[in-house]
Amino acid sequence: MSYVPVLRALSAFHQGRTAESLERLQVTLRYELAVNGLDFNLYLGGLHSAYVRGEALVAERHYAEAIAEFQKILDHRGIVGVDPIGALAHLQLGRVFALSGDKAKAKAAYEAFCALWKDAAPDIPILKSAKVGYAKL
Repeated sequence: MSYVPVLRALSAFHQGRTAESLERLQVTLRYELAVNGLDFNLYLGGLHSAYVRGEALVAERHYAEAIAEFQKILDHRGIVGVDPIGALAHLQLGRVFALSGDKAKAKAAYEAFCALWKDAAPDIPILKSAKVGYAKL
């Protein structure tokens, strides 16, 4: 139920229409904490709508609300499964905490992300970006 609105919201977000992105995600709120029923050996979990909403809220500079969305992902790991957004929520929290001026929480979030990716190839762009963000703190 939530994948089509999430894809439309993601498209709007990448076109710079963050308000439209947030509006398109409203319909997903009632379904966010439901298990999606798809069996991909737990590779695809839920809460993509929360992730995209968090990104749009950061773009709108609504940092406290964005933090709540990324934290929702971490608080519901059973729904997320091993979906990459589980690890990426740590990175996004680090970025949002840094933007909001909370360096201690930003460092902790970046460290959590880097711990999850400790065995990854060091030249992966998102990992390099995380290390740069952490170094700026």
